[in-house]
Amino acid sequence: MNLTAELQWRGLLHDIMPGTEELLNKEPVTGYIGFDPTADSLHIGNMVPVMLLVHLQRAGHNPIALIGGATGMVGDPSGKTAERNLLDLETLRHNLACQEKQLRKFLDFETTKNPARIVNNYDWFQHLGFLEFIRDVGKHITVNYMMAKDSVKNRLEQGMSFTEFSYQLIQGFDFVHLYRTLGVRLQMGGSDQWGNITTGTELIRRMEGGEAFAMTAPLVKKADGSKFGKSEGGNVWLDPAKTSPYKFYQFWLNVADEDASKYIRIFTLLTQQQIEALEAEHAQAPHLRILQKALAADITERVHSKDDLEQALEASQILFGQGTTETLQRMQEETFLSVFEGIPQHQVSKAQLSEGIDAVTLLSEATGVFPSRGEARKMIQGGGVSINKEKLADENQRFNTETLLNGKYILAQKGKKQYFLIVAS
Repeated sequence: MNLTAELQWRGLLHDIMPGTEELLNKEPVTGYIGFDPTADSLHIGNMVPVMLLVHLQRAGHNPIALIGGATGMVGDPSGKTAERNLLDLETLRHNLACQEKQLRKFLDFETTKNPARIVNNYDWFQHLGFLEFIRDVGKHITVNYMMAKDSVKNRLEQGMSFTEFSYQLIQGFDFVHLYRTLGVRLQMGGSDQWGNITTGTELIRRMEGGEAFAMTAPLVKKADGSKFGKSEGGNVWLDPAKTSPYKFYQFWLNVADEDASKYIRIFTLLTQQQIEALEAEHAQAPHLRILQKALAADITERVHSKDDLEQALEASQILFGQGTTETLQRMQEETFLSVFEGIPQHQVSKAQLSEGIDAVTLLSEATGVFPSRGEARKMIQGGGVSINKEKLADENQRFNTETLLNGKYILAQKGKKQYFLIVAS
């Protein structure tokens, strides 16, 4: 596979240093990308560099994911308008372990041909003294050179600390160390990392007399120009405890058509022919959201699992009038609450339920879903009420704790689209 051609048609190529393509076409190359451990989970914005490593490995090259245990203690100023909060070592170690587990889902660490590797720059920085660093590394790069970088220039008005100013030297030395110890000749990243990456290639030239290369991907934006990767609730995380598989699936399902066409190239491994066929099918019936469904299914299964995808698909159908009691009973509590987030909630006592309670009392006096017994009775008799997706045919039907979903919820439905969550406590 021609890596640069593959990245080009996928919209994953922004800047490339002269000679990089020739090197990649000539021999297997070891390349790396650094990941910032400021959180205990990667988010979907991190998926762009992850996909760069995936394509690097698929093209027969050797991928390395660098987890920034040392650089995470400093904070990268690239693309930032304010100083970051610095993390303590214990928090960083926890974040690193969580991110490493996620990276192992995408890269092949077992293949004998070109296995992926994970390294932590704290391993080589922890024994490097300040005086040694500024003498052996700092003397090779001028202040003028560092000031010319966008990550510095963009912060001059607000001001930046010496800590963040030194970041490009620290990241640059990562490249030097990996060049020396593992023969790394390529660093990749987002386009905002170009300045930091080229500082590394310059250090390799000056300190080692060697030649190293750089390649970046564009920063992904939505069609309306807004930032990619955030929903109304903030970041869309890969950790299911932070963003449920259902919400994760829904994020991709709800992207605009123009974005879906772009994202399916960037975030899936579908071929160009498969994607173009999906686009043609989508154009015939845009309301069916064929592109979005293919994108959401592919990435949800890879980030989470096939079971998580199936649950997300089932959960997605419930609000469209499909789904059964069995569907609700199978659903994990987190997914259930994600689906019915924001609907009106009513309380009922578990003591009342344990004794058994008739439908009219449950929906009126016990919970207030209906303002009166008469209104509840009339709606039930007209066939307009469902409990846990089963239509109520008898106003005297009794419910008890066995009715509860996940041991604490009853889902009441008025008409086709009005839902109420009854919570037993």
